[in-house]
Amino acid sequence: MPRTPEENERIRRAARDKILHAATELFIEKGFHSASIDDVAKRADISKGLLYNYFKGKEELLAAMVDLRIEEVLEVMQAAAAKETPAEQLRHIVEGALDNVREQPEVFRFYLNLFTCPRQDEVVARHGNRLLGAYAEQFEAQCEMFGKLGAPDPRKRSLHFSSTLQGIMLMYTNYPSGFPLDDMKAQTIEEFCGNRNLQPDGS
Repeated sequence: MPRTPEENERIRRAARDKILHAATELFIEKGFHSASIDDVAKRADISKGLLYNYFKGKEELLAAMVDLRIEEVLEVMQAAAAKETPAEQLRHIVEGALDNVREQPEVFRFYLNLFTCPRQDEVVARHGNRLLGAYAEQFEAQCEMFGKLGAPDPRKRSLHFSSTLQGIMLMYTNYPSGFPLDDMKAQTIEEFCGNRNLQPDGS
């Protein structure tokens, strides 16, 4: 019995996801330039010819990975926006970011490396800039949240908030053993989701 169009689409999606998962693992392990299409095909347990049916090459794989990361950022922000108060919105961002880095610390480091690559590396820099654009939109949304909370300088407060989160995530990926991530989460929520935003310096 021939497969239905829905079944064919499900099979295609599963194969594409399998390839992307393999590429993500290898780009993390070896780096984007050191990992080859052969490596990705072997890790995904498919032929290189089949892989090329889904992706034209490594840059297209990287682009798809960045697309997924951007979707994750947008999903977090959309879910935050659905919360009733700005304090609840910011709490959702904190919890989403720190829960994600707990689950996928290597993935966080990989995307961080996209931001810090040499500008001469045009391929990686191009896709890193796309992701930076998504984070810039998140920053602007955070500014609005802090403004609604009554922060005297919402942009400065949002910078402090983002810097705190990024620092915690980086520290956790470097020193995961014994790192008090839950305590840091609670402290960040206390610091940024309450009345401290009313003070000029946030203290």
